[in-house]
Amino acid sequence: MNVFLGKILGTLIGFSALGVVGGFVGFLVGHLFDSGLLRAIRMTGPDGLHELQQEFFDTTFVMLGYIAKADGRVSETEIAQAEAMFAQLRLTPSQREGAIKRFKRGAEATFDPAPELTRFRRIVALRPNTSQTLMLFLASMALADGRLDRAEKEALSRVARALGISETALQRIVSMVAAQANFGGQRQQQRRQYQPQRSQLAEAYQALGVKPDVDDRELKKAYRRLMSENHPDKLSANGVPKEMVELATERSQNITTAYDLIKQSRGLK
Repeated sequence: MNVFLGKILGTLIGFSALGVVGGFVGFLVGHLFDSGLLRAIRMTGPDGLHELQQEFFDTTFVMLGYIAKADGRVSETEIAQAEAMFAQLRLTPSQREGAIKRFKRGAEATFDPAPELTRFRRIVALRPNTSQTLMLFLASMALADGRLDRAEKEALSRVARALGISETALQRIVSMVAAQANFGGQRQQQRRQYQPQRSQLAEAYQALGVKPDVDDRELKKAYRRLMSENHPDKLSANGVPKEMVELATERSQNITTAYDLIKQSRGLK
């Protein structure tokens, strides 16, 4: 692909419309296009993937701090969530130090997320699923205390808009994350003792992002799509650092548990 394509087309279109001045303006616009295009192409190579993984790591932790502080204070539950993430990721001392530094920066009252998110979106331009994966991490932080207050919801919406994610898509992500969390390990076992089967089943559909009246074919399709999105190879290809892949793929186990409950209720094999 010609990395001068934007300049050429911009100059020609601008010149044909407004003459010399239009051609100059078109050249400048084309240059901006080419710069972003060239960077996006470079990010598809091995070195670019490493840079993308570092960008994902940095952006995740600074935005986690931003979300945690959205309601005015970083709660003990949110601190525990971050600490659990640090431990589960098995970060090196230097990585942990960097993650904490980024988290604290995002939690500063004067922090503006716009520049961070603009850069991140530009870097992941050829990997749109990477933005959705970031939103999954952030939604998990917002729901760490079991609820989503107005300030946290507004913060998530601001992040989603900056990443080009619609409000409808964001609501779906939040709903799925909340439901999936209830199908994880010991917590899910405890819920079985106190929660009616019908309520568990409703949450299982919610965890898969489908309605209870979905037919068997669409149900299986939704399950397979989610499993594909959370597959380690797919996550790595989208720039998720190897330290964070294991954390992200735990969601697959919760999704499978929810799917198995639905299959059992429908008598499917």
